Amino acid sequence: MEPGSVRPLTGWVALNQLPQEEDLVPGDKRKYIKASSQNGPKLKALQTFLMDWINTSLKHEHIVVKNLEQDLYDGLVLHHLLEKLGSLTVEVEKIALTEQKQRVKLAIILKTVSECLQLEESELKWSVDAIFKKDLLSTLHLLVSIAEHFQPELPIPPDVCVDVIIMECTSDGLKTENAVEHITKSRETPEDPSKAEVFDELLKRAPEKLDAIKEVLLKFVNRHVGKLGLNVKDADLQFADGVILLLLIGQLEGYFLNLGDFFLTPSSTSEMVHNVNLAISLLMDGGLLNTPINPEDVVNQETKATLLILYCLFSRYKSKKI
Repeated sequence: MEPGSVRPLTGWVALNQLPQEEDLVPGDKRKYIKASSQNGPKLKALQTFLMDWINTSLKHEHIVVKNLEQDLYDGLVLHHLLEKLGSLTVEVEKIALTEQKQRVKLAIILKTVSECLQLEESELKWSVDAIFKKDLLSTLHLLVSIAEHFQPELPIPPDVCVDVIIMECTSDGLKTENAVEHITKSRETPEDPSKAEVFDELLKRAPEKLDAIKEVLLKFVNRHVGKLGLNVKDADLQFADGVILLLLIGQLEGYFLNLGDFFLTPSSTSEMVHNVNLAISLLMDGGLLNTPINPEDVVNQETKATLLILYCLFSRYKSKKI
């Protein structure tokens, strides 16, 4: 069926996550992620990143999110997140047991979000109805907007987009249209040369010197983590879980990282992503890194991402005495 075509409701075969006939009434227009995009690596990485961010933010409240749309629909987690990030007091029930009370609570929380973000209703990419019905696309838009507002330095995975189908119920039938939806912003290039640009230029001009660059960076790393009894030989493999990165940052920045804030012996990809994300956040907060790095790239042992982090530390602390 061509984009924008109209097909009668009777006999319609729904795609994954598309509504049943009774869910749409004439005048309704909704947007859904296509089944073909639901398992895309960038979308999965964004979901993992946001869950890790929420769980880290609410760790001391013993809240664990395992599925974004399933765990956020009733407003409970959003309530705690707003109070934590924005130091806000939202006048709603702590626990709403009935569906009606949950919807009322969610409406108040989303109104608070739009007021904090200073968004008009026409600018919102979510609604009470969509979040309450556990719509993933709306939930992602909401969380990304909250994160960008309260923690603008958070290294949210960039360039995440999905194929969507837009459905509009008309008196003649169901009108459908295919489109591409951007969930996170594209990676921006700052006006001033960043360390990332300098590093890119270095690799571009002298790619044959990559091994030599690795050797210099590893020598720098081992000079500072050696006192902890550590020795790094593989720049890709040994930094992938984020542990040595965090210990190195602690050594260079002169502070002790609480063992409760990261996983000393990560046993899953999500725990490794958590560690690397924490390391990236520390670097960005400290002004050492001004270009967001996708933590998944480091976990997946992408050389360029790992070396860029080490280069940022090297640039600042190459003259630091042990």
